[in-house]
Amino acid sequence: MTRSNAREIAVQLVFSLSFGNECAEELLERQLTPERFAELAEESPLYTHFPGEKQVTYIKELVQGVFAHGPELDDYISRYSVGWSFSRIPRMAAAIMRTAMYEVLYMPDIPNAAAINEAVEIAKNYESQEVVSFINGILGTFVRTEFADTPPKPEKGETAGGGEQAEE
Repeated sequence: MTRSNAREIAVQLVFSLSFGNECAEELLERQLTPERFAELAEESPLYTHFPGEKQVTYIKELVQGVFAHGPELDDYISRYSVGWSFSRIPRMAAAIMRTAMYEVLYMPDIPNAAAINEAVEIAKNYESQEVVSFINGILGTFVRTEFADTPPKPEKGETAGGGEQAEE
C-alpha cells in the first residue's frame, strides 16, 4: 500500500469522526482491521489491501493527531477560508484540510508541498472543482503565511525517510 492510499484512508476516518461522539481510538479499533477492510473492499478498491505495519502506524498517527488537534486545525481553516463560514465547508473538504494541516504542523518528515499536493489529489475524488481549488488556496496560503519566516521542509527525496515512496 502506498502512503497516498494510507493518507486517503486516514482522511476517510477523519471524515467519519465528524459524524459522532466516537473518539479516534474507538474508531481506529473498529475500522482498522483486516475484517473491516475485507468488507469495505467490496465497495472501494482503496481497501483491497490491508496496510502494513508502517502504514497502520501512519494512519493512526494522522487520525489520532487530527482528533487531538481538531480545534486548532479548525481555527486555521476558519482563519484562511475568507468568504466561507466554517459551517459552509463540506465535511470531506474539512477532513482533507485538517489532515494536510496536521501533516504540515506535526509531521516534519512530510514535505509541505507533498501534504498539499496529496490533499488536492484526494479532494478531486470527492469534491467539485470549486471546492478543490478552495482547498488548494487555503492550504497554500496557510503554509506561506504560517511558515513565512521558516525555511521550507526538504522536498521529496531529500529526507532520510524517503518521502512519498510506495511501501508494502
